[in-house]
Amino acid sequence: MMTRMVGMKYAALCCCFLALAACSKKTQPNLDAGINGGPGVGQAAPGSKADFTTNVGDRVFFLQDQSTLTPEGTDTLTKQGGWLKKYAQVTVQVEGHADERGTREYNIALSARRATTTRNFLIGQGVAANRISSIAYGKERPVALCDAEQCYSQNRRSVTVITGGTN
Repeated sequence: MMTRMVGMKYAALCCCFLALAACSKKTQPNLDAGINGGPGVGQAAPGSKADFTTNVGDRVFFLQDQSTLTPEGTDTLTKQGGWLKKYAQVTVQVEGHADERGTREYNIALSARRATTTRNFLIGQGVAANRISSIAYGKERPVALCDAEQCYSQNRRSVTVITGGTN
């Protein structure tokens, strides 16, 4: 009787291991190819907000007290213009920002000039003006907080934010 119980426990244990092994053999999605033909892990779907942010770049940085584009800013906006022309249903808002130095009024005006510079460049690239709005935040929405150039330089920016029309 005892041998029979040990044998049954052994058989039950084997069945459990086989069941677990069968579960572990289920095919996993190919994470490089993505699920249902979509992008893999770490990749953004073409035409998505993530695609724009990751593969094109949504930020342009400015020098202190400046609203003119740097060569890097021009490169980023050229890429943005190309992407926006490719995805003609997408609408965006350009946010202008400034670092914390200066008065509130000065920084609102400076960030408005930065947003306008960015918007005008995109329009010059062939993006329809009615697809681009702009807003000035001044120093009210910093991305970095410290009393050093490394923070100030991150806050002197314009950000192109997708507001509609993505998949």
